[in-house]
Amino acid sequence: MEFTSLLLNIENSVATLTINRPDKLNALNSVIFSELDSVFKFFKNSDEVKVIIITGAGEKAFVAGADIKELNTLNAVQAKTLSENGQRVFDLIEGSEKPVIAAVNGFALGGGCELALACHIRYCSSNAKFGQPEINLGLIPGYGGTQRLPRLINTGRALEFILSGDIFDANEAFRLGVVSRVFEPSELMTKTKEFALKLASKPLHALRFNVKTANSINNLHLTQGLQYEAVTFGMCFETEDFKEGTTAFLEKRKPVFKDK
Repeated sequence: MEFTSLLLNIENSVATLTINRPDKLNALNSVIFSELDSVFKFFKNSDEVKVIIITGAGEKAFVAGADIKELNTLNAVQAKTLSENGQRVFDLIEGSEKPVIAAVNGFALGGGCELALACHIRYCSSNAKFGQPEINLGLIPGYGGTQRLPRLINTGRALEFILSGDIFDANEAFRLGVVSRVFEPSELMTKTKEFALKLASKPLHALRFNVKTANSINNLHLTQGLQYEAVTFGMCFETEDFKEGTTAFLEKRKPVFKDK
């Protein structure tokens, strides 16, 4: 696949997707959203990809926000359409059945913070900065920030950041649970890829079922979620990899999974 604003590398079942507008601090625009839409549809149907990493080009930014020049030309109807399209693409990322890991290597502001929040797991470098500063432009977050951040860290704390526009650093992001790990900048991609390769060694059906079941908390009551978990648990027993995994355990050997 060829892109103008993304770089894609696939190796050992891990896809590394880089937002590639370093001269604009990887600011999101309509081209990036279109390319993200295309590539995640490709990932869904690809037997080659089991785990996805998203990061930003350069040393300063993951994604520093939206392209303000593009926003400045819109009217209310166009802005609503832009928001709905961005939400749809980020829903596609969050709804991926394959694990998506954000490697936040600098500024993750506005749409960049929202992109990170749409990923299943977030790692960051020690120089990362997060925030939803849209209020300083007379706006609100438009790509899911008002919904995902309160669900992640609680409504009151999220509103402090959303209403003030204040930026928080990597240590605060870790304390709040926004990110799972903080690494030195030189180690971020190495450590992220190590974890991605660990996941890629697992059976694909189990990766997908675990992601889908965990994500169901956003839409299901606890009772419904438990029922869904039980159904999915049962489906695992129909796979060859379940039989291989349990047999290998009993035989005290390493399993050889075939993603079947």
